Amino acid sequence: MINKLATEVHQNAKDKGFFDDEKNIGEMLCLIHSEVSEALEADRKDRYSQADSIKLGGLADKNYGITYHDDKIFQRAFSESVKDTFEDELADVMIRVMDLAAFKGINLEKHIKAKMRYNSLREHKHGKKY
Repeated sequence: MINKLATEVHQNAKDKGFFDDEKNIGEMLCLIHSEVSEALEADRKDRYSQADSIKLGGLADKNYGITYHDDKIFQRAFSESVKDTFEDELADVMIRVMDLAAFKGINLEKHIKAKMRYNSLREHKHGKKY
């Protein structure tokens, strides 16, 4: 599922022109970092999504689980209740990570599962103070 989503993310980035020029891995990593910083700022400003407390429309989107009648209604509701929130910025982090993984041909799902297993076998706090 993660690899399929990463492929969709990467295709959208290509479709929107983000791969028209040669990519620099350092720049891509910095953009991931910038999204993490934006999440920090959203938390500092107590900006959290209100999407759970509002209705975003009528028809369920089978891919994303968000409801809306049409794209304009969805876009307005998203802008008003989700854009620039902590959740939105975390989503941006994941989107940028998945885009980079798909660009590099990395099986992200396999590596996440392997790392989770490895971490489950490590000592408490991985032997560190914090």
